[in-house]
Amino acid sequence: MADSLSQFQALLVLNALPEVGPITTHRLLAEFDGDPCGILGAGVERLMQVRGVGEVISRSIVSWREVFDLEKEEARMTASGVGFVTATHSEYPPLLKEIHDPPIGLYRKGNRALDRPCVAIVGSRRTTLYGQTVAAKLGADLARAGFCVVSGLARGIDTAAHEGALSAGGQTAAILGHGIDTVYPPENLSLYRRIEQEGVLLTEFPFTRRADRQSFAMRNRIVAGMSAALIVVESDVNGGSMITAKFAGDQGRLVFAVPGRIDQPTSAGCHQLIRDGATLLTSVDDLLSELSYLDGLRPTGVMPNASRHAAVSAPEDFSPEEQRLLSAFEGGAILSIDALCSSSGLELSVVSAVLMRLELRRKVAKRLDGTFEARTAS
Repeated sequence: MADSLSQFQALLVLNALPEVGPITTHRLLAEFDGDPCGILGAGVERLMQVRGVGEVISRSIVSWREVFDLEKEEARMTASGVGFVTATHSEYPPLLKEIHDPPIGLYRKGNRALDRPCVAIVGSRRTTLYGQTVAAKLGADLARAGFCVVSGLARGIDTAAHEGALSAGGQTAAILGHGIDTVYPPENLSLYRRIEQEGVLLTEFPFTRRADRQSFAMRNRIVAGMSAALIVVESDVNGGSMITAKFAGDQGRLVFAVPGRIDQPTSAGCHQLIRDGATLLTSVDDLLSELSYLDGLRPTGVMPNASRHAAVSAPEDFSPEEQRLLSAFEGGAILSIDALCSSSGLELSVVSAVLMRLELRRKVAKRLDGTFEARTAS
């Protein structure tokens, strides 16, 4: 019977029912004087008296035991060291309570408290070396400035942002679009474990829930909702980061976009955001000039920011051919082998050999499309 459940357990159950959803659950809680046990103990007819609650939702609540094993869920949480924080818990992100559809609760795993103002960094999964470098630099600078860096643990920009924050010894929060027992993408297992030790992992989804298009969209609203500002580093015009930016705008958050090359599809989304009113961002200082925290909450101690377009320099022990090729990458150029042959005046065989040496010395990197770009010093 529902009477035997605690309010915490009842919220855990309601959160796990996909047919119900956070908006309907909040509406039900308002109708039942904030008592989740009362919701689970009500009959179908009583539940259907609530605005927006039909027969499907009502029967899902009444028969919740058929789809959700509460005892197994609690055993998994205990075995994994996972908590479930509700809106009344001190670890529930305070800004998240302000959005119109906040999660009923969040599964939480990690050894760090969420005690700092949050800034989200998001972007494309298929990113450039420039984008990864910028995201890592921003993540590190924000962490040094006293922010918690929030992102989604996805490939590309998300990964770079988390790693940048961790490299500075700062705080980072990964918001998952699936159950907390799943690592996606799988190559981020080591990053997942590091965030577990040095940051925090959060999700609204129960154990074993797989990721899908809907779950990632729901994840994105949390990324935006718990953050005071959102930074988009790279995104095409139809990327998931554009959805996150829309959430942020609708939620009244500050939206920033990092400009990129005009001939790169991964910059098109950022440029569209800037045209639509997002603030152009070139360093953490741009964000700090926009944010205004009360009661001494504004972080201090911002580290100096290096130029994003620093000159590509070669050590003195580099050959003239190596120095000639490196100079072709000035200004962030992305070049094919043919373009390098043309700009340097060197034969194809020489360019190929020199590029291999520069790759081994980590001065240039080959992109997925076969072109090359210089590695920017951080």
